[in-house]
Amino acid sequence: MSPFIVLGTQAQGETLFHDPLYESRMFFVDKLIRMGAQITICDPHRVIIYGPTKLQGSYQASPDIRAGIALVIAALIAKDKSIIDHAEIIERGYEQLAERLSVLGADIRKDG
Repeated sequence: MSPFIVLGTQAQGETLFHDPLYESRMFFVDKLIRMGAQITICDPHRVIIYGPTKLQGSYQASPDIRAGIALVIAALIAKDKSIIDHAEIIERGYEQLAERLSVLGADIRKDG
């Protein structure tokens, strides 16, 4: 669901996301809000996204695989540079992600 929440920031109008099973899946949206997303956190299971919004690059720490890939997508959409710390968490679920996105034209650099 996390990547679709990022895509919701680029959709026209209001988008409601509801995850009735897991509370923690919505806790990364504060990072999108720092990037400029217009999001209302209704409760631990629901968010409303108002779009489209222009995301700004920022420094973020990846809390887990799902949120991490969402932050990568947000960084690709965003204007200006983004830094995602703890990217090794993302790489556990997405093998050679930086290399694959670079082939598609993304400007991604890994430190270390």
